[in-house]
Amino acid sequence: MVESSNESISLSRAVEAIQIPAGTSTTLPEGTHVVITQSLGGSFTVHSSTHGGLFRIDNSDADALGQKPVEEETTAEADTLDGRIWEALKACYDPEIPVNIVDLGLIYSMEAKEGHVDVKMTLTAPGCGMGPAIAADAKSKIEALDSINSAEVEVVWEPQWNPSMISPAGKLKLGIED
Repeated sequence: MVESSNESISLSRAVEAIQIPAGTSTTLPEGTHVVITQSLGGSFTVHSSTHGGLFRIDNSDADALGQKPVEEETTAEADTLDGRIWEALKACYDPEIPVNIVDLGLIYSMEAKEGHVDVKMTLTAPGCGMGPAIAADAKSKIEALDSINSAEVEVVWEPQWNPSMISPAGKLKLGIED
């Protein structure tokens, strides 16, 4: 796994990407030079100076970057349905921050009942266009779990997120001291 790199990579084929932080879809053409800034949670965040900044590229397009798909990690916490759901949420990342959305404190609630999961989450900033993409990533990872038929991930703004909501593990990863 390449968490980040300073090496310029030329895309071997065109890929669909999401522009960060706007959240708009675009196609990066074959030959575009990018630098991987993050490869966590089954996607790659890349920087392209020729196309105007940061982009999120899906794990299924890893080959275009000359990479292998990122494998998801699981822990012993995944012994229960709730544990597996939390693990799925921990595999979701804000593409600009190398900490999962659970440890960032973005998940306000999770309720699983009869094959359906409801999640309420927030973002680090109200103007972030990546909200729908992050919520869709969480939804798809939850719905990929056995015994889950459907999921709804709602982005809410109350209470407003602040850095004190980051877990101790997240703070350690970001180098933040209490």
